[in-house]
Amino acid sequence: MLVNAAGPWVTSVLDAAGGGREPARVQLVKGSHVVVPRAYVGDHALILQNSDRRIVFMIPYEQRFTLIGTTDVAVASLDEARAIGTEETRYLLDAVNRYLAHPLFTRDIVWSYTGVRPLYDDGSNNPSETTRDYTLTVDDRDGVAQLSVFGGKITTYRRLAETALDRLQPWLRHRRGNWTHGEPLPGAVPDPAIAADLLRARRPALPRPLLEALFRRHGALADELLGDARSPADLGRDFGGGLTEREVAWCVEREWAACADDVLWRRTKAGLHMNVAQRAGFAHWFDRQRHRPATIA
Repeated sequence: MLVNAAGPWVTSVLDAAGGGREPARVQLVKGSHVVVPRAYVGDHALILQNSDRRIVFMIPYEQRFTLIGTTDVAVASLDEARAIGTEETRYLLDAVNRYLAHPLFTRDIVWSYTGVRPLYDDGSNNPSETTRDYTLTVDDRDGVAQLSVFGGKITTYRRLAETALDRLQPWLRHRRGNWTHGEPLPGAVPDPAIAADLLRARRPALPRPLLEALFRRHGALADELLGDARSPADLGRDFGGGLTEREVAWCVEREWAACADDVLWRRTKAGLHMNVAQRAGFAHWFDRQRHRPATIA
C-alpha cells in the first residue's frame, strides 16, 4: 500500500502515482513566525486575541527568546512561501504590540521561518476558515491501497495515524490496535529533572550548559549521542552556540540532516545562539564535509 503524507507536495505525489478517483484539491496556506529576545517574564505561553478574530501566540523559546506566530496567507505555489513577507511581519508585530508594555520593532527580530499548510480545499475563500482537520482519501488501485493525507497538524499526528490505519483496515492482514496515544517519543523520560541530573553526574567534566542544551534537544538520547565522550576534546570541533562536531554527526546519521540549515535551524536551533561569523563558519565547514561524509562521522 502507499501512504502519501507528502505535505504540500501531496497532490504532486498523487498525480505521479496515477491520480485518484476524484481530482484532489489542496489549498496552500503560508504560516510564518518570528523570534525575538524574551519579550515577557515567565515560562507561560500567551494567547492573544487579534482584531481580525484570529489568535496569535507568544511562546517561550530556546531559553532566551520568544516565538510569535502565526500568519495565514493563501499562496498559489511553494515558490511564494520561501520566506516571511513584509506584511506578515507587520501583522505579527502589530498583533502583539496591542498587548505589550514595551513594543517590538522589526529590528528586534532575530530569526523568522515559514511553513506551508496543505489544507484540503473545501471551497472557502478565507484561509483562516478553511478546515484544519485532516482529510484522508483512499483509492483501491488494482488491489493496492493508496491513501493520501490532506491537512492535519503536528498536534494531532497520533490521532491521524490511527485514523489512517482504520481506513486501511480492509487491506491489512494484522491489526495491533490503537496504541500511539501512550507511546513515549524517542528520548522521553518520566522525570526529566532526574534524568538531566543523572546525565550531568555521569559526565562531570563536560560543561553544564552544553549538557543541558543536549538534554533539551535529545532527552535521554543525549547519553547515547555523547557515547564515550568524557571531556570537551572528545566532542570534536566546537562551532559555538553549544553545537559540537559530535552532535552534528548525530544529526547527519540519525536525523537525516543534509545541509547546514538542517542542523542550525531544523534540528538543534543552535543558530539562534551563534553569531553571524560562527554560522558562516559552520556552513562552510559542513559544505566541505558533504563531499567527504566519512569525516563527519
